[in-house]
Amino acid sequence: MWGNSFAIGQYVPLNSPIHRLDPRVKIVFAGISIIDLFILQDWLSFLLWGGVILLLAFLSHISFSYLLKSLRPLLFLLILTLVLHFFFTPGEYIWEYGFLHISREGISKGLLIVVRLCLLILVTAILTLTTSPVELTDGIEYLLSPLKRWGFPAHELAMMMTIALRFIPTLLEEAERILKAQTARGMDLESGGLVQKAKNMIPLLVPLFVNSFKRADELAIAMESRCYRGGQGRTRLRVLQLRAPDYYFLIFSFSFVTLLSVRFFL
Repeated sequence: MWGNSFAIGQYVPLNSPIHRLDPRVKIVFAGISIIDLFILQDWLSFLLWGGVILLLAFLSHISFSYLLKSLRPLLFLLILTLVLHFFFTPGEYIWEYGFLHISREGISKGLLIVVRLCLLILVTAILTLTTSPVELTDGIEYLLSPLKRWGFPAHELAMMMTIALRFIPTLLEEAERILKAQTARGMDLESGGLVQKAKNMIPLLVPLFVNSFKRADELAIAMESRCYRGGQGRTRLRVLQLRAPDYYFLIFSFSFVTLLSVRFFL
């Protein structure tokens, strides 16, 4: 839809209620969502969180199919997590073959953890899809600004985190392009054992690292040429101010998380 196969780190410039929210509100929501999803352990809570994510995707005018693309880069990790829990979690075995076994507890725990990881990724994807890099930097810096009195580099950390998020899809696209080019030249990633497969990755990793360092150097030169000297004395075109929708969203977020947490601990 928006011409990119990866959703992590992307910003989709739309005029939706979620896009218009203050970035600090969205960052706080993402933070409490991550904490709550790590605490919760039952399917009903995860189902409710899935409903909230669907609602946010609808309000942000982003198709759910595009949002699901954020899971693609971590698909191997999700499958590996599921397989490890399936075969190595003790409990009531329903299948055994040698040292391998599948237990009911392993199936339940594996699926629960994978669903939790998926929800965490989707919440983070909504944050990056609806918040521009500049807004994200300003929001993180505002939230960390109380620590400046103790010498904490709030602006530098916010800038570093935002640049890292911004270049995730760029690096993934670069890796995909290099992989296709090396495959066309006859590179084989499948043959051989584990050590050989690791060696086969060298033609992919070396140019990826070289291009990453080159891109970082170009970015540093571009920032210096624009007289960037950190956040000291820096002014902003848009000053962040909380509005009524921001307060409503915060009230909804904290109420929802509180209700789920109270239900879990009771």
